[in-house]
Amino acid sequence: MERIKQHKITIAMVLALAALLGGFAFIHFSGLSRSTENAYINADVVNVASQVSGRIIAVHVKDNQLVHKGDALFDIDPEPFTIALQRAQADMALARQNARQDNAEVSVARAQIAQTESDLANARASYERDKELVAKHFLSQQSLDDAQTRSQSLQAAFEQARAKLTKALSAPEKPEQRGDVLKAQAAIAQAKLDLEHTHVTATQDGQISNLTLTAGSLVGVGMPLFALIAQDSFHIDANFKETELVGIHPGEDVDIKIDMYPGQHFKGTVESLSGGTGTAFSLLPPQNATGNWVKIAQRVPVRIKLAPTDAEHPLRIGATATVSVQLK
Repeated sequence: MERIKQHKITIAMVLALAALLGGFAFIHFSGLSRSTENAYINADVVNVASQVSGRIIAVHVKDNQLVHKGDALFDIDPEPFTIALQRAQADMALARQNARQDNAEVSVARAQIAQTESDLANARASYERDKELVAKHFLSQQSLDDAQTRSQSLQAAFEQARAKLTKALSAPEKPEQRGDVLKAQAAIAQAKLDLEHTHVTATQDGQISNLTLTAGSLVGVGMPLFALIAQDSFHIDANFKETELVGIHPGEDVDIKIDMYPGQHFKGTVESLSGGTGTAFSLLPPQNATGNWVKIAQRVPVRIKLAPTDAEHPLRIGATATVSVQLK
């Protein structure tokens, strides 16, 4: 009996020591990591939209298709934009024609000035001769009056020709400097840009998602049509309690378990910590200063960069995960 009693005491001491060591290990190692199941896979998503409005004439991709940068996505009817470009080019031709006419008007105005100046000099000389003849009674006063009127008329014509030349010279000599030519150039550039935007291509590698676009649909400027999930942009948004953030810093290693791949472990690193809690940026943030208040530990999003995964384990936005940050 004594031996049995000692045996039981020994077992109890071993169990107590094991419990003590287990508790110490739990306290020690739990302080070296932070874990949460409130984690979800996310990625950079491009909302593909048209930069011009029009009718879809062709869709070159299917839903969930992988595409590369520069691959054709869809086409908008280019005919209205081709016509707009032709109209802008016609306006440019008209503006340049007007510029040539203005330059011609300068030459005409200078010729008119030279002609009227010569005629005015002759009229003044005739007036002086007639004035002497009238004084000698060789010519009537009416003739002198007619000569004076003609001289005044030519003086007015000369001033008019000078004003016309001044106006013609006010326009820039080079057509490229004229306002109507610059306006026509801008219209051509815009028309060409709009025409280019009728052919929409992928801006980066990724996967098409939520595609419902079909040929014949009418689309507007800036209207989201479908999503392009950027390749190699997957990350995890882990929502840690505010009391668990102590010790979590960018660059720390993270062990990741993704629920859709049981038994698999993935690697990652802490990329950044949010500047506020998740509720702070919600559509209707809580108003803690009003009504009954109950203190609840808030969660702060921590962005975790995923190491590249193989083709056998494709990731999906919104999938759940469990993360464990290894504190340094």
